[in-house]
Amino acid sequence: MSILVLGTVALDNVRTPYGERNKLLGGSAAHFSMSSRLFTKVSLVATVGEDFPQRHIDFLQQKGISLASLIRAQGKTFQWSGEYKGDLNTAVTLNTELGVLASFKPKLSEEQKKIKYIFLANVDPDIQGHILPHLSSPKLIVLDSMNYWINTKRKSLLKVLKKVDIYVANDQEARSLTQEDNLIRAAKRLRSFGPPMILIKKGEHGVLFYSDKFIFSLPAYPEDKVVDPTGAGDTFAGGFMGYLAKAKTVNAQNIKKALAYGTIAASFNIEGFGLERTAKLSMKDLDNRLAEFRRQVLF
Repeated sequence: MSILVLGTVALDNVRTPYGERNKLLGGSAAHFSMSSRLFTKVSLVATVGEDFPQRHIDFLQQKGISLASLIRAQGKTFQWSGEYKGDLNTAVTLNTELGVLASFKPKLSEEQKKIKYIFLANVDPDIQGHILPHLSSPKLIVLDSMNYWINTKRKSLLKVLKKVDIYVANDQEARSLTQEDNLIRAAKRLRSFGPPMILIKKGEHGVLFYSDKFIFSLPAYPEDKVVDPTGAGDTFAGGFMGYLAKAKTVNAQNIKKALAYGTIAASFNIEGFGLERTAKLSMKDLDNRLAEFRRQVLF
């Protein structure tokens, strides 16, 4: 396996101007895996409850994702219910049921401990920090979080940030954690917390990458029909990390191309509910849209 992703596998209830869907397969680890699988092999670490449909497990396995560390525990699967209105940039959370996630303690096999590329997807920072000592010699550790953990477990998050290579946050989260309105200042402040590289997702306005060596900004792929943005950030991260794992070298050139692939993967995600679009993707689909994107952003 080239990438290990620790995160959530969930049942999502989503409402947008384009309709409503209940108990969709979702979660940060599922969305991440659906795009990163196009580049390399992915091992998923998460927990689900007794109510989690077997068809979802079969589906993930059919997509080539290793579920050796997907634990089925007694209790209910993590569920998130949300609604998007207006420009669909921000979800209104209607309900969150942690279920088995509240007592989740990930376990890694000896093979998984040797994986070099690690994505700590949006989950309790105490859970994220729990697996770090068990990794043999990781080459790249990337961490994502959310406002809920920033507000409720700030100390735990800051502690684990000192141990990662890239921190991924959206613009609201970056401002919330740093108390800086300007995103460049926010990125610099986040850098001071420990991670040598900062990646700030700006939704329809693209992405900002910051490090001591270089700053890079990329617009979003232009879309006129956003059906469901749920999981777009994790899909972006999957394309980003998937390319870096395939390239095997983390340098400025590869980071820029990885950001482009992540942007393209996310542009597909928002075109349908849940995993509808990303589940059908091929590398040819990504490469064709990337070629079109390059023509749009270069002059």
